Amino acid sequence: MHRGMIKFLNVTYRYPGGGSGVYELTFEVQRGEFVLVVGKTGAGKTTVFKLLSRELEPDTGEIFLDKLRSSRLRRNQLPIWRRSLGIIFQELRLLNDRSALDNVHLAAMCERNLPGKPRTRAMRAIASVGLSHKLRARPSCLSLGEQQRVAIARALVNEPFVLIADEPVSNLDSATSSEVVDVLSRVNHSGTAVIVATHQPERFASCEPRTIRIERGRIEPT
Repeated sequence: MHRGMIKFLNVTYRYPGGGSGVYELTFEVQRGEFVLVVGKTGAGKTTVFKLLSRELEPDTGEIFLDKLRSSRLRRNQLPIWRRSLGIIFQELRLLNDRSALDNVHLAAMCERNLPGKPRTRAMRAIASVGLSHKLRARPSCLSLGEQQRVAIARALVNEPFVLIADEPVSNLDSATSSEVVDVLSRVNHSGTAVIVATHQPERFASCEPRTIRIERGRIEPT
């Protein structure tokens, strides 16, 4: 299941109206790596993730995901592309009128080709982030760290080969941040590649990551 790699090749995206974009990005992420995409707010980190998830289309260049490539992607292949990614959004996007289990279960129902019932896989994913005792709790009754772990479980439930997380610890205190980092480290040690956008790389030192630094939309030497 943990196959393939990610490659950006000379990727440029300019926002309509002149917002900060990214320019001629070239980098690779191999399977099983833990990679930090580091830069100040507005440097282009979130744009990289939006290009990878295909919320945005590159103006020029090519993005490869496993055996797929952006310029040759057929419409019926888009779900395959997106299912290969587990995405943790900065704003989390949890449904507040649903329990933690229901949030993860809804994601599990999008993939019917994996062994096990979607609800069973959802319960297993929540257990993997240490929240079996909060299955019925709604997001508003969870701490920020627990909400982040529900978002991680939701991203993992369909067994992606890469997990991408946008500023997953930026709003957390030091102790809670360490808990989330530990979860991401365990995910990585299980064989899943992890890519984290952050302006706080020191919090991920224990993961021994490789760092890609972006400044003003361009990759800088590290």
